[in-house]
Amino acid sequence: MSYPAPFHVMAKPIGPICNIDCKYCFYLEKENLYPENQLEKNNWVMPDDVLEEYIKQKIESTDLEEESFTWQGGEPTLLDVEYFKKAVNLQRKYANGKKINNSFQTNGILLDNEWCKFFKDNSFLIGLSIDGPRELHDRYRVDKGGRPTFDRVMHGLSLLKKHNIDFNTLTVVQKDNSYYPIEVYNFLKEIGSGYMQFIPIVERVTRVNDNSIVSQSSVESEQFGNFLIEIFKQWVLKDVGKYFVQIFDVSLEAWLGLQASLCLFNETCGKAMAIEHNGDLYSCDHFVFLENKLGNIMENPLIKMLESEQQNKFGNDKKNTLPVYCKNCEVKFVCNGECPKNRFINTPDGEFGLNYLCAGYKKFFNYIDPCMNFMAGELKANRPPANVMRWIKENERKMQPVKIRRNDPCFCGSGKKYKNCCRG
Repeated sequence: MSYPAPFHVMAKPIGPICNIDCKYCFYLEKENLYPENQLEKNNWVMPDDVLEEYIKQKIESTDLEEESFTWQGGEPTLLDVEYFKKAVNLQRKYANGKKINNSFQTNGILLDNEWCKFFKDNSFLIGLSIDGPRELHDRYRVDKGGRPTFDRVMHGLSLLKKHNIDFNTLTVVQKDNSYYPIEVYNFLKEIGSGYMQFIPIVERVTRVNDNSIVSQSSVESEQFGNFLIEIFKQWVLKDVGKYFVQIFDVSLEAWLGLQASLCLFNETCGKAMAIEHNGDLYSCDHFVFLENKLGNIMENPLIKMLESEQQNKFGNDKKNTLPVYCKNCEVKFVCNGECPKNRFINTPDGEFGLNYLCAGYKKFFNYIDPCMNFMAGELKANRPPANVMRWIKENERKMQPVKIRRNDPCFCGSGKKYKNCCRG
């Protein structure tokens, strides 16, 4: 039995164990799910039989020509290189002609020449976690002794560059660095990040009198929108086609009428699961709770758990629980209520289930609408979307893209009205 489409599993071969102590990390507390493991560090390592069964089932799960594996933690470099050599050998054993892709998320602190040689030899894509320049990064990303980690991360990055390893950056947007978008963006460009992910930190602490309280490190909703807008302004003026920002790419998919490649913005979810060190499979990396446990890969086939009634309900609930306020929103086609984990405030008319980041996303998506429509039109006409940079300059609105009215002639040159062409 095979699944007809690709799906994602985030593998945690060392569970939540990490060598640093980020003040906003939600995953460290997952140790509490496995109290029997806490006395012995080695108990957190995914056993060989579980590793083999996972790799075998993941490869055999579809008839696609390629299969992708994502390794994360905690911090996966706490496992030695030999562990991942074993994983790669198992992938080769079961590949059966398929191309295997590996991505590996790390804080970079333990990287050395041995790790980098392994990554290069096996074409791993590395995700490096870094929150911006020193003072912004070290605000929350500290080690177990409370010491800053910036210099050690930069050393790891220098090794990735030395070995010519493909990497992208993952930047957590928290309350502090959200007020320095250009500093963060320019820093990431300076260190050679060609592909950037910006992940908003939203930690729901408690609920008091129908109001959800978030942690001090959580980004403010509207400020997250401001953060993205300021980076977009600079990107759309001079960086389109040179630097790639995940949320900009995913937004363009929506303006092209395509299904989002990022689960956050899909109408339903459930195709991005997480597997823990002992083989337990959960509905999502953000829902590693007992009620979201689908089973264990040593007892239940991966495909069976993916197609289970429990997982189908989990995925469809994203759409079925969307508030009416969101269903009538002008940017629903791109947002779709974002991740259910952030839906814990009330809509203006009092309905529960609005996304905490709603104000920020609405501000951002409305702002980028003219540029996204132009780029979508260029792609549909088989022209490069980077033409948007010239379009903005020609309209002499350096930081404010021209707003096209629905009944104006479409800017793509089709002769149709905007509302009947690229807008549609």
